[in-house]
Amino acid sequence: MLRYTTEKNKAYRILDLTSLRVDEFEHLVEPFEQAFVRHMQQCTMEGKPRNARAYSPYANSPLPTPEDRLLFILSYLKVAALQVAHGALFGMSQSNANKWIHVLLVVLPQTLRDLGDAPGRHLQALAQRLSELQAREPGTSSLFFTTARNDQLPAPKIAMSKKRVIAARKSGTP
Repeated sequence: MLRYTTEKNKAYRILDLTSLRVDEFEHLVEPFEQAFVRHMQQCTMEGKPRNARAYSPYANSPLPTPEDRLLFILSYLKVAALQVAHGALFGMSQSNANKWIHVLLVVLPQTLRDLGDAPGRHLQALAQRLSELQAREPGTSSLFFTTARNDQLPAPKIAMSKKRVIAARKSGTP
């Protein structure tokens, strides 16, 4: 079974599975867990409103730690595996993996919004975010500001109508 405690010493593995370095991953764990607990206090695992019982983590949870839950959802989003395969990787059935995916897919965007790192959904939001970044770091420019349109291709153009090119195409065709 895949668990964060066994994989964290292999920094390349966490990077491969989540696209985050170990320090970035660990920085995200606490806000993710807070968002998860808030969500679970309001909803059940099936997504229904919680009426009677308060949320408490159960002892034999397939994802016992906050790190395992974050690793589960980030690796699911990056790898885009079938639910049955992703569940098997984490030691659970497809139906259980489906429940966890649906719960954690709600929690992750909320975590990013709490941190102020949620992706913008409109062009105006992107423009505002880029201007804030440029204002915050006046000496350095981000990738968006350093890249410019360049119509020159590094590869030489191949003239497809030259006699030797046409002859080579005709001779190579049976």
